[in-house]
Amino acid sequence: MTPDPPWALLAELTHGCPLRCGYCSNPVELVGRSEELSARQWADVFRQAAALGVVQTHLSGGEPLLRHDLPAVVAAADTAGLYTQLVTSGLGLSERRLAALVAAGLRSVQLSVQHADAALSERIAGARSFAAKERAARLVRVAGLPLGLNIVLHRGNLDALDDLIALGVAWDADRIELANTQFHGWAQRNRAALLPTPAQTGRARDTVTRWRRRLGGTPELVWVAPDLVDATAKPCMGGWGRVSLTVAPDGTALPCPAAAALPGLDPPNVKDRRLDWIWRESKAFNAFRGESWMRDPCRSCALRTTDHGGCRCQAYALTGDATRTDPACRHAPDHHLVRDLVHGPRPRGDLAYAYREGGT
Repeated sequence: MTPDPPWALLAELTHGCPLRCGYCSNPVELVGRSEELSARQWADVFRQAAALGVVQTHLSGGEPLLRHDLPAVVAAADTAGLYTQLVTSGLGLSERRLAALVAAGLRSVQLSVQHADAALSERIAGARSFAAKERAARLVRVAGLPLGLNIVLHRGNLDALDDLIALGVAWDADRIELANTQFHGWAQRNRAALLPTPAQTGRARDTVTRWRRRLGGTPELVWVAPDLVDATAKPCMGGWGRVSLTVAPDGTALPCPAAAALPGLDPPNVKDRRLDWIWRESKAFNAFRGESWMRDPCRSCALRTTDHGGCRCQAYALTGDATRTDPACRHAPDHHLVRDLVHGPRPRGDLAYAYREGGT
């Protein structure tokens, strides 16, 4: 069966980053700067993506502003007919830099925020950054671009959710994405320090409900559910190889950003294969499409058409087998693994992260 075309491309331009966030979902083994695709190679990827059916691209990292050729990358995506969004920490976003990106065709900006308190924000980020983020938000609004805030939630900032939402309102964000941590890459390594308690999560959910009533939809508040705490599997990226694809800094094409961690996947590279072949024919993109790979309880579950068996990368991380039912699901044979994590003891004292390197 021929898959429907994707509509979104996550273009990871670099793994380099001035921050060292403990919740980072980038792989532990980062792609070096010398291995990154050139602007010309990205232009070819964007043309192929548009021909395949993609309509928007998130220019991400790491920190894409570390790319001195970022205006050329943006222009290439815009020329291909793709809606471009910059996903950034805000560090390095000057008025002049932003003007060049807008002139190249940049359409919107998503800015990461770690905490509403400057000192705590910088502790989570592992670098001085709060003032630069505040300045970046102001520049984006002055430039007339839509502004989204991405706030990754975890044990270290969930109790500050009131202040974080208020910060987003004060910065005039159009959209505030409250994204509970997904435990991949460095976040997986730091899970013990990041995983919130059910009580924390419950209070946070109530806070979101209260703010939604107060704001009336402006700005938009998006709550990305904490699947481990909720005991409900989520459709990873809308389903494996169903709506989006990721191209890593070195050109590796993946059904989701974390899929490189799966053994035996053998993901193709855009330097070797056309994107249409990668999407339709490659072993990696077909590995968990549809339902034939599923075993019970997924195979006979009514939710299989909506959650698509949950997250393959999480299943592998927790069980060592990517084909097993996502243990986040309360019906999974391995759900006790998640239950023990969520309801077990938490480390005492200050949070301690294993930090990723900033960028090489």
